[in-house]
Amino acid sequence: MKISFVAAVAFLSLNCSTTSRIIDHQNEIVDLLTIDSTFVLDIRYATENNFTKRVLYPAAKAKLRRAAAESLASVQHELKELHCGLKIYDGYRPLSIQWKLWEIVPNEDFVANPKKGSKHNRGAAVDLTIVDSLGNEIEMPTGYDDFTEKASHEYNNLFAMALKNRAFLKDVMMRHGFKPIKSEWWHYDFQGWERFDILDEPL
Repeated sequence: MKISFVAAVAFLSLNCSTTSRIIDHQNEIVDLLTIDSTFVLDIRYATENNFTKRVLYPAAKAKLRRAAAESLASVQHELKELHCGLKIYDGYRPLSIQWKLWEIVPNEDFVANPKKGSKHNRGAAVDLTIVDSLGNEIEMPTGYDDFTEKASHEYNNLFAMALKNRAFLKDVMMRHGFKPIKSEWWHYDFQGWERFDILDEPL
């Protein structure tokens, strides 16, 4: 059966349009709690309990690109089977906030240079830890936003439980499409972060 040129163009246009809508849907910024309401939130930059000692976020919200959020929900589902779950410290971060952090800690080992943009600014990075069934944080090498060598994945002069838990978090995150960075055990980048634009949309 022959297909006319006009029909062929219409078919391709329809399929390209459908693909574009799917991509846009996966790229949209979403609130994590709308994807899975069981995430525990501890958004430090919405409080003074962070290394800057300033309130930087107007609301205690955690957002990610939908594709990343859905993968993180898969991590949460797996952890719930083990009677634990994720506590989220940070997700999408507006670029204007990145500049404020850089003014305080202009060190690319710990804070991304806003001239380049952070994976957080793309909605493709998340800071987190694991909590038990009662919501208590399990033992990790350091607290959140620790700028010492102990926060590095390469630092091993730690208690056995902290090493075990760090490795467990790394394993489950990587199996669901997230990659760690060397200097921070709590920070994970979503695969394909390069396809997301840097944003400065308010939380």
